[in-house]
Amino acid sequence: MINYNGKKFVSIENTNNGEVSDQTYFDYRQEGNILSASYYGGQIRKGTLIGIVNEDGSLLFNYNHVNSKDEVRGGTCSSTPEYLPDGRMRLHEQWQWNDADQTEGQSVIEEMKKESKVY
Repeated sequence: MINYNGKKFVSIENTNNGEVSDQTYFDYRQEGNILSASYYGGQIRKGTLIGIVNEDGSLLFNYNHVNSKDEVRGGTCSSTPEYLPDGRMRLHEQWQWNDADQTEGQSVIEEMKKESKVY
């Protein structure tokens, strides 16, 4: 099983109906198969997610955040991991808003390099 504990990610791609951008950073924690994370940056003032790490390393979680318009938004996401040649991870995400919007989207987040200023 993949261990996400302590990994930090940044968004590199998102569909237009998403609020996460290349200024959004994620700090993952894992206890057993329970995943949690906090995220912030860009349009996101503060966000959290909670979910499950499956045996194959894929993720299923719910997310909630407060955006720059002071709206509370949330949804459900499933992520599939990919290992990059340098050993870092990339997560391919399929998500859906669970608020009035109900639209779906896709995003990609990538593990940050340890020497990154934000890391």
